[in-house]
Amino acid sequence: MDVLTKEQRHKNMVAIKSRDTKIEVSLRKALWHKGVRYRKNMKLFNCHPDIVITKYKIAVFCDGDFWHGKTFERYDVHTNADFWHEKIKRNVERDLENTIELRDNGWTVLRFWESDIKKNLDMCVERVIHEIKQQPKL
Repeated sequence: MDVLTKEQRHKNMVAIKSRDTKIEVSLRKALWHKGVRYRKNMKLFNCHPDIVITKYKIAVFCDGDFWHGKTFERYDVHTNADFWHEKIKRNVERDLENTIELRDNGWTVLRFWESDIKKNLDMCVERVIHEIKQQPKL
């Protein structure tokens, strides 16, 4: 049984953002301060990467640990468990499909977990800069 009422749970779920999350904003700010210019949430084929560096064909995704399946096993989901397991499974499948589609079209795809951005922001920024240095300018 859920500890929140239906209205409280609805309010909680509506507040969950898909764009401009804390981790995404912190990574973008760090990249901007390093001189990396980008577009945010730009549509590429059938997906919307969080950060797109068009000059070097680099797409960056900032994946939440829960929503993209990294730590889903740690959460004890009791309410509507079948729905949530299927939802997270589909998110992981869609992430793989998007990565394959972008790579097949010549893009470099970088994915960072929420926990990695929070704990090692500098490492994430350096990885993006490393990829930029590896790519020829368009």
